[in-house]
Amino acid sequence: MSGQVMNTQAARIGRFKGRILKHAVPQEVIGRVGASVKEQIPKNVSETVVFRRWLPKGATSSTPNTWSVDPAAHVLSEGQTPGAESVTAQDITATLQEYGVLYRFSNRVNDWYEDDIPMAMKRLCGERMGLLLEMIRYGVLKAGTNVYRAGNVASRSSINALVSGNLLRNVARGLSLNLASKITSVLSASPNIGTQPIEAAFIAVSSTDLESDYRSQLSGFVHISEYGQRKAIHENELGSWEQFRFVTSPHLTPYLAAGATATANTRLSNGVPNSAGTEACDVYPILVLSEESYGDVMLRGMDSFDVTAIPAGQKTKDDPLGQRGYVGATTYFTAVRLNELQMAVIEVAASSL
Repeated sequence: MSGQVMNTQAARIGRFKGRILKHAVPQEVIGRVGASVKEQIPKNVSETVVFRRWLPKGATSSTPNTWSVDPAAHVLSEGQTPGAESVTAQDITATLQEYGVLYRFSNRVNDWYEDDIPMAMKRLCGERMGLLLEMIRYGVLKAGTNVYRAGNVASRSSINALVSGNLLRNVARGLSLNLASKITSVLSASPNIGTQPIEAAFIAVSSTDLESDYRSQLSGFVHISEYGQRKAIHENELGSWEQFRFVTSPHLTPYLAAGATATANTRLSNGVPNSAGTEACDVYPILVLSEESYGDVMLRGMDSFDVTAIPAGQKTKDDPLGQRGYVGATTYFTAVRLNELQMAVIEVAASSL
């Protein structure tokens, strides 16, 4: 097992030591836009949570958002009690998985190294775990079954068109027909759950690679700098257009070379124009989320990372000379789509610029 030792990378002993530079900090996007149902499972209960909804009249598990109410069937006859009906439940089950990360350093790193390696590991460990949960959510949500594709093509492998206004309007129409609730709150960045008011909107979450296309392809796009008194829902919010507010993240990566042969202005995996017209373009998911469209579950709540910090020098039967120190964390977590038709996955190509 590898770990941090004195020769892992060049030390700065005997050299002028410049400042420790900031490292790239991952930013959570999906987990903070107020779309999810946050569920907390206490210890010693179960590893499984069952979400339940009561289906409206006329709805089924495959069409849970449909009401079918016929006025003629509700007319009462004088003196006669109407027939009684029952309600039907739809259950969605999610099972927790355990995730973890572990860093190791030697006693020599702790004793001799001029930088505080254990403290750096603690910071990186926390940030890495936060990004891990973001990537779990992204994997679950981009596999949603309510898919809209640019160019109205039948499959991902046929995509080479960019985002468009008509495409987004079709998505908004579909979500509205399925009674999707627009998001009116955003979660705070702290481990505690908090909300602040925002305008009702569907939240579109995607890669930062699509930012220029939102500006150029959507006539009337309003950049966040033009909001005036309106507050951003997230520090990564780019702007808004009609019923959508766009939040981007560099971590929401595309399906590489998964589309059709790229056009001259379509981005490839290397980001250059496809002048030869022979390579497949990347395909970018845009996750359009409504309120309670998905759920995420943690054991004991949002602050439930179980953190390990064992200093070098601590002697145990497994390390009798105290030569190793560890920094790590574990958590139990899962995410689940709760209402397929109240969220959407848009798949598009990106311009090459």
